Amino acid sequence: MGLLLIGTSATFVRAEQPGQPLPADSLPETWQYVSDYAGQLPGSEDTMWWHRFNDATLDTLISLGLDNNYDVLMAARRMEVSRQTLNEVRSLYFPSVNISGGWTKNRTSGAMSSTSTPASSSSSFNLGADLSWQIDIFGKITAQVREGKANWQASRAEYAGAMLTLCGDIASSYIQLRMLQAQKKVAEEHLQRQETVVNITRARYEAGLASQLDVLQASTVYSSTKATLPGLNSSIQATMNAINVLVGDMPGDINSLLISGPMPDFHMLITAGVPRELIRRRPDIVQAEANLAALAAAVGIAKKDFLPTLSLNGSIGTVAHRAGDLFKNNSLEYSIAPTLSWTVFDGMKRKYAVAAAKEQMLAGIDSYNLTVLTAVKEVENALISYKSACEEVTLVNDVVNQARKTVDLSVDLYKSGLSGFTDVANAQMTYLSYSNTLIESQGKALTALINLCEALGGGWTTDNM
Repeated sequence: MGLLLIGTSATFVRAEQPGQPLPADSLPETWQYVSDYAGQLPGSEDTMWWHRFNDATLDTLISLGLDNNYDVLMAARRMEVSRQTLNEVRSLYFPSVNISGGWTKNRTSGAMSSTSTPASSSSSFNLGADLSWQIDIFGKITAQVREGKANWQASRAEYAGAMLTLCGDIASSYIQLRMLQAQKKVAEEHLQRQETVVNITRARYEAGLASQLDVLQASTVYSSTKATLPGLNSSIQATMNAINVLVGDMPGDINSLLISGPMPDFHMLITAGVPRELIRRRPDIVQAEANLAALAAAVGIAKKDFLPTLSLNGSIGTVAHRAGDLFKNNSLEYSIAPTLSWTVFDGMKRKYAVAAAKEQMLAGIDSYNLTVLTAVKEVENALISYKSACEEVTLVNDVVNQARKTVDLSVDLYKSGLSGFTDVANAQMTYLSYSNTLIESQGKALTALINLCEALGGGWTTDNM
């Protein structure tokens, strides 16, 4: 299966001037390439892109990770904190009411003047309520709510991005594990063949048809292959431990799921075009957009400080010497105080605050533009990497087939006495080397496919979480 990428059909242009977001129509309409096969792009319809690998173990690992991974759980906590902060800001639309009650006893000295008088004392019960309300006629609270909404959207996008990254990390680690296990299996299969060759050289040596050098060379090839097993076992165990941590378990808890299994198929059908909406649904772009909206709202909040503030303060209650008199008419007291306050001069503090907020917003625009450009680059690179990896697998597979035939032929010639053992040893080492290279190439193709799914934002957006 071959893929040939040509490149984008549209040029990704810069913003018209610094400090402006990149225009939406600057995103490429499609990623063009020629292929013998056509189908749906990973993640375009089925957002759970890992299901396309048809690997039940991988599906189970990702399901466990989404439920238990601590990075995802922390992102969920931050999202909930942001939501509650938004609710806290919304509460500013409503008045604040406090209720109080108590008993007071006072005694006043009678010796405070030149004429001494008896000391006086008094006591009273009180019950009342105080009200404070900032009326949002100038829109300052509305601007704060707008900022809170944007921050909440950013936290939701961060959560979606955490899940997307986790799925990619689990899938990549799983592919690494299966690749190492496949290399171990290849080494063990080659050991069996090499042991057979060692026995042949010993038989020929004992029959006087070969020198001891042939036996030593055959043993060297066998021993060098066997020496790769401890390193492979160590790498396999370390990768298993990494997968355990990714799914939120202690190392070793899920090793029974990981003991053995085939590498998933790296072939996947790809459409001839990628709509730019797939780029814009990337969680990091959504988060950058939301952060920019929050910074723009912060500028609005800073500007609202130049406007007056209208607040309403009031209190109502009863005060009486005896508790039984608290609810009599002459015990009632109240006050109401609408207040319009307006800061006239503050040493240009508000002016500088607005300037600082505007600069932060401009930095947010730069961050958004960089995020978009990075997204386009990552998709381009992922497409090219996947295409190149598929081509590499095809070419290396041909080399492996040729190396296998070379080993068989060299052994036959050696057994017939028509060739020296050096040819056999070289053929065995070459065959083993390219067998490992083929597995690495297949793993590289799978990893490139996973990177492509991530680059396209496959998985979650703030709309489908």
